[in-house]
Amino acid sequence: MSSHEVKTSLGAKTSLDLDLDKLLAARLQAARARPYLATALFALHVVESRRVPTMAVDRHWRCYASPTFVDRTPVEELAGVWVHEVSHLLRDHHGRSDRVARERGLTGPGERLRMNIAADLEINDDAYGDGLARPEGVVVPESMGLPDGELMEEYLSRFRLGQFTDGLSWLDCGSGADGLERDWELGPEGAHGLSEQERDAVRFRVAQGINGRPGRASKQWRRWAEEAFHPPQPWRELLGAAVRSATSGPGAGEDYSYGRPARRSASVPGAVLPSLRRRPPRVCVVVDTSGSVSDAELGSALLEVAAISRAVGGRRDLVTVVPCDASARIAHPLCRAEGIPLVGGGGTDLRTGFAKALRLSPRPDVVVILTDGQTPWPTTRPPCRTVVGLFPRTSDSYDEDDPDYVPDGPPGWARVVELG
Repeated sequence: MSSHEVKTSLGAKTSLDLDLDKLLAARLQAARARPYLATALFALHVVESRRVPTMAVDRHWRCYASPTFVDRTPVEELAGVWVHEVSHLLRDHHGRSDRVARERGLTGPGERLRMNIAADLEINDDAYGDGLARPEGVVVPESMGLPDGELMEEYLSRFRLGQFTDGLSWLDCGSGADGLERDWELGPEGAHGLSEQERDAVRFRVAQGINGRPGRASKQWRRWAEEAFHPPQPWRELLGAAVRSATSGPGAGEDYSYGRPARRSASVPGAVLPSLRRRPPRVCVVVDTSGSVSDAELGSALLEVAAISRAVGGRRDLVTVVPCDASARIAHPLCRAEGIPLVGGGGTDLRTGFAKALRLSPRPDVVVILTDGQTPWPTTRPPCRTVVGLFPRTSDSYDEDDPDYVPDGPPGWARVVELG
């Protein structure tokens, strides 16, 4: 988009008009500093707005810019803001914020501000340097006493509005950062928004650029590009139902804690009684490692394990992985998903995997099975919620010697989701 075209779309120039030459020069500098993001940077349509504190994006890939902010900010810092705003869109912070809000019951402008801050923390820990100047007042994990390298969902559970966020009430990166539409945005029917297919195409091209020359991108961007090609299933929604079922019975998902004394302690002078607290569910993931499961599918299984870990609030101590073909292997506690040895290659009998999972101490609240379905299933329902992820298979890929053979499907007591 040329400077003339943008000026035409924004109307006649006034004394307070946006300095488009400066803004577009900053975008060009951002593309030079982060060439793998160039496709996304140039896909953004500029909209002048006097109601935006700095710059902001909506979920339809429009970039709103304050003329006053652009005027007072050096080009070097504006380049960093361009990268920051487009990162919100590439990492789907609007969609992820909507999911978190539904799952955790977060409502109101205060919670949306927390989501915006958490999304900024995910981006800013590695956004600057190497040709990009850090803008003034940017929030980083170190300034809030938090570790680098975490995701928005993890940061969101680590802080509340208070001492470290008092100076951030002005922060507003638009609906592209927290999913909540503003009245100053053009909305889905406004001009120059990208369709869902166009947004996916932009993400795909950016991921291609990162994977083609991975040495130029940070570790966080390489992780994003890998998942953009192989997006995990929506385990948050899936496990949400599993969690509600697993913790609905008495004693399930509950434990005693002295972190907050029980209210009945007042009736027992001199004694402190523990309270009964809900905890995230313990999840055991049984991965089918038989010969009929390809290496690519095993790689996809590791991505699903990482997604499941995030679905329980990043509590890796609550996730265990059991590789299983004809027999169950060692149960591995989750440290890093890519470090789990998926050993196997023989026949398939996931009943041994079920048995191994149920012998764990403490016993899991949810068992997740990742398989191609070519296995016998337990005849009785396990005493916990069961979720089955099926790798896709066509009817002629089960048995070359018997084209009419189709394995038994998962039992009716299991929640089934098609993978891939």
